[in-house]
Amino acid sequence: MKDRRIGIALGVAACALALLSSPASSESRPDRFDTVVIDAGHGGENQGARGGGGLLEKDLVLDVSLRLAKRLPARGIGVVLTRSDDRFVSLEQRTSIANDVRGDLFISIHANASRSRSARGIETFFVSLEASDEAAQRLANLENQAFAGSGGVAKIADDPLLGILGDLIATEHLVESQEFSGLVQSKLATGRSRGVKQAPFVVLMGVQMPAALVEIGFLTNPADESDLRSSAERDRLAEGLAEAVVEFAKRYDARRGAAGRGGD
Repeated sequence: MKDRRIGIALGVAACALALLSSPASSESRPDRFDTVVIDAGHGGENQGARGGGGLLEKDLVLDVSLRLAKRLPARGIGVVLTRSDDRFVSLEQRTSIANDVRGDLFISIHANASRSRSARGIETFFVSLEASDEAAQRLANLENQAFAGSGGVAKIADDPLLGILGDLIATEHLVESQEFSGLVQSKLATGRSRGVKQAPFVVLMGVQMPAALVEIGFLTNPADESDLRSSAERDRLAEGLAEAVVEFAKRYDARRGAAGRGGD
């Protein structure tokens, strides 16, 4: 049984390599940037982090995601949400939604937590099998474990064969994922930047497009939680993310020789 699983995984990995090296791979994506998949973390019984004042991550990130979703169509960019209300969505469903619509960018929005109440600020991640530091690895472990009951998909982070497959898929988009993560930090984290980092987030491993996971603040920090309760701060975050998407879209189109986008 183990040999059969290994054979299947290696066979799928070989197919992935063939797709990445085949001209058909580039033809499978739209020439022009037109669709963003917005992934509000957690949901339903999976509440995520909780602030000292009671603010729940699942509610906060859904609100910011919906605010972002309202801003992009006016800029000529279509939006697909992995969830639009308070419900649980498995990692398999999130990645399937993104891949089925052939999105050009995947943004997973989360809020952070720490044992230290002094930890605060915004950080953005792109996928790697090796984390940039111990804190990034711990965060990825926590996020992955939150979905451990959703069909076992979180086990991909601990399975070398599935990890290789995830890394093959991610590598095609690694440079663009890092580029977008940098744009997010430059737009959102004025004075509160914790930088761009790498970590093995399973939700990023499964999508076949540039992808980033944004931690918009620490709910365990009283000042961050207070800010994140504010509608003005949520609007600021949504607008900053929208600006990062538009800038990334321009660069994406320019690299592919697509016509310039109007109305920006």
